[in-house]
Amino acid sequence: MSTYRWTKVTENAPFAARDGAGALAFNNRMWLLGGWNPTDNIFFPKVCNSEVWSTADGAAWKLELRQAPWECRHTAGYAVHRKKMWIIGGDCIQGHYQNDVWSTPDGAGWKRVHDHVPWGPRCLHSTVAFKGKLWIMGGQTLPQYAPAEEIFYSDVWNSVDGVKWKRVTENAPWGPRGMIGGAAVFKGRMWILGGGTYDTPKKPKRKYFNDVWSSADGVKWKCHTKSAQWPARQYHDVAVFDGRLWVMEGYCRGIGNMNDVWHSADGVNWEEVPGTPWLPRHAASAFVHDDALWMMAGNNLTPDVWKLTRAE
Repeated sequence: MSTYRWTKVTENAPFAARDGAGALAFNNRMWLLGGWNPTDNIFFPKVCNSEVWSTADGAAWKLELRQAPWECRHTAGYAVHRKKMWIIGGDCIQGHYQNDVWSTPDGAGWKRVHDHVPWGPRCLHSTVAFKGKLWIMGGQTLPQYAPAEEIFYSDVWNSVDGVKWKRVTENAPWGPRGMIGGAAVFKGRMWILGGGTYDTPKKPKRKYFNDVWSSADGVKWKCHTKSAQWPARQYHDVAVFDGRLWVMEGYCRGIGNMNDVWHSADGVNWEEVPGTPWLPRHAASAFVHDDALWMMAGNNLTPDVWKLTRAE
């Protein structure tokens, strides 16, 4: 049985507290993109921002851009593909859906690849890079924030270049869901772990899941378990580290924010890492970088940075 240890890197990173920020490991650095904080009018004048920060060690941070050319956002789709970082879609906090796609080779020079993707409008979708393509899965509309037909998606789309998109599945068996960070690539397959739906005017009761699914092509999906050992949740983070799948934190019905940490070698049998030292949160930013699993920021609205390593 493997044992793991959390180390506090800093409680106060130089970036302002935020949740839903993009989190990508790229070119030997960790990149924090945008984010949301309704309590900070200075750094988040539109509730979200479009800042770009990077770090090699989690302690020394560089502000690459105070205002990127893409509209401020959080909970978008984020991926590393073709030696570039990508932002795929966005949210609807500004009163409309951000149906655009952006990429950058260096974090500084951003190019808008598409301004009106065929799978919009939607938000809270899951995003991965897999087998030379960008993939988006699920998500929904939020008519109370931006006008649109009320839709909960269970479809799967992919693209080689971010311009031409193909729908490979209209109704995946895992059913309508989203809530951002619950997807990963592991053992040559795409994985969907938990997630749920956000409340809408017609469906005010959210859904929460703790099932585990995977697919090698986005068409045929295998259910590994209908109910994992970890509580059903949304706005959680999923990662692949030390040859294992990881599920961390999130928001759970009747509990609120969580700080539990689980790992599995097969998606079926899960083991919890006890004694998490960081505050409960959801919509955090998680990275795998420099032989460590990193957790930072999130809905606890503290700019903290932690890393988990395997105990020798």
